[in-house]
Amino acid sequence: MSGKLLKNTATVSSMTFMSRILGLIRDMVFLRLFGAAAGMDAFFVAFRIPNFLRRLFAEGAFSLAFVPVLSEYKTQRGDEEVRQLVSRVAGTLGGILFIVTLIGVIAAPIMVAIFAPGFLMDTADAEKAALTEQMLRITFPYLLFISLVAMAGGVLNSYGRFGVPAFTPVIMNLCLIGAALWLAPYFEKPVVGLAWGVFISGVAQLLFQLPFLHRLGLLTMPRWGNKDEGVRRIMRLMIPAIFGSSVAQINLLIDTLIASFLITGSVTWLYASDRLVEFPLGVFGIALATVILPSLSQRHAEDSPEAFSHTLDWALRLVLFIGTPATLGLFILSGPILSTLFEYGEFSARDVLMSSYSLMAYATGLLGFIGIKVLAQGFYARQDTRTPVRIGIVAMVSNMILNVIFVYGLKFSEFGALHMGLALATSASAFINAGMLFMMLRRQGIYTPDRGWGKAFLRVTVASVLMVGFLLWAIQDLSVWSARHWVERVGYLILWVVLAKLIYFIALRLQGVKITDFISKKAGS
Repeated sequence: MSGKLLKNTATVSSMTFMSRILGLIRDMVFLRLFGAAAGMDAFFVAFRIPNFLRRLFAEGAFSLAFVPVLSEYKTQRGDEEVRQLVSRVAGTLGGILFIVTLIGVIAAPIMVAIFAPGFLMDTADAEKAALTEQMLRITFPYLLFISLVAMAGGVLNSYGRFGVPAFTPVIMNLCLIGAALWLAPYFEKPVVGLAWGVFISGVAQLLFQLPFLHRLGLLTMPRWGNKDEGVRRIMRLMIPAIFGSSVAQINLLIDTLIASFLITGSVTWLYASDRLVEFPLGVFGIALATVILPSLSQRHAEDSPEAFSHTLDWALRLVLFIGTPATLGLFILSGPILSTLFEYGEFSARDVLMSSYSLMAYATGLLGFIGIKVLAQGFYARQDTRTPVRIGIVAMVSNMILNVIFVYGLKFSEFGALHMGLALATSASAFINAGMLFMMLRRQGIYTPDRGWGKAFLRVTVASVLMVGFLLWAIQDLSVWSARHWVERVGYLILWVVLAKLIYFIALRLQGVKITDFISKKAGS
């Protein structure tokens, strides 16, 4: 089973890696052409609102409620009942989201006032709020399209077709890159072209997945089915999951709200740093969580608690194994990475420096972010959406309190990068969330760690210390790095990353750790 899960995780990771690389290229194009200016602050807010709702409803609550129920139908019922469930879920979800989308388009000014109130008070750029409203009306329908994409992806994942949903975001990035390069120049305000790119990408991603549903025999006519037993179960599970699965996104949205009151560029600096944290989180954390949810759901349906616990243990070992060096490397190399990717055109050396502060702060929370994705699946697979809600409330309140402490603490210091306080608060609340999820899984007897964790921690620590020592020796002053030609930056960054990985894995191997052993029951034994 571990081998199959690892293979599926590798498939999702490779597709997600391709998507994230294109995402970085997309952001490089964005920041080179538009910089950390008012127009980009407006676009990122206009994109973040439907994207937040997408993660809240579609990839968050809906997927976590839909996949366990669909897995149960697939295991215990016939094909016709599965087709009826898919048809009624598609019709009900699509109908509800059509109404939500219509409201969102009409109420764009109200949404901007709620999510970015600082824009309304920005006397230096009075058009920022109006531009955000204009673009939000274009981007908001993305929520409808991408939610149906998430539903199709949930069906495909439940049938072991992990590659197609993982590849789908590649289409979004290609659409946005094309919009920035070829569509934007046709608009009076070029940044508006990016909003149309978001709209087009939603349609394109949905059309891409439909043929694969057809091959499974599950491309059925959507039907309204709010009274269907399966649909009602999914809706009941969704209500608490809406909050519990998306605390990290709510925290990021709170960061955006507060950042709208800070100096121009703060929203963009947070966006640039968040995007780089999303890279390892998506390539590894979300990929791992996506793969284990159907497996955990099946183990629960089969009433196999030991296999359930072992699957969670397997995933958590991978979190330790991959997440630790990723966290340390991202923290130490924050400046060089940002400079290499974004310091061109309108994105200045100051923008790199300010973004690096928030990237280091976000990087400290990477293990927490990944841990939430994996640990929460232990509850959702058991159709328990209430426990993550209770824990999520504590985490969100903690984030709000820490926002005040860190932002105002920095305000009265000589440091001055107030947006860094927002990132620090988000990272700290992620560890609170992950820690409480872990303790609850242990307390309820859902998860019992396999043997060997002590030695595994020790070996990863030794390997990480050696890797960090090399990076600290190799790192240079950021001003020296910025003065290099972009080819040199890319070359040195790749060299350092490759050497750091080699040092880490060689150090593990010298301690007697094989990769295949590390992710099995033998790890650390």
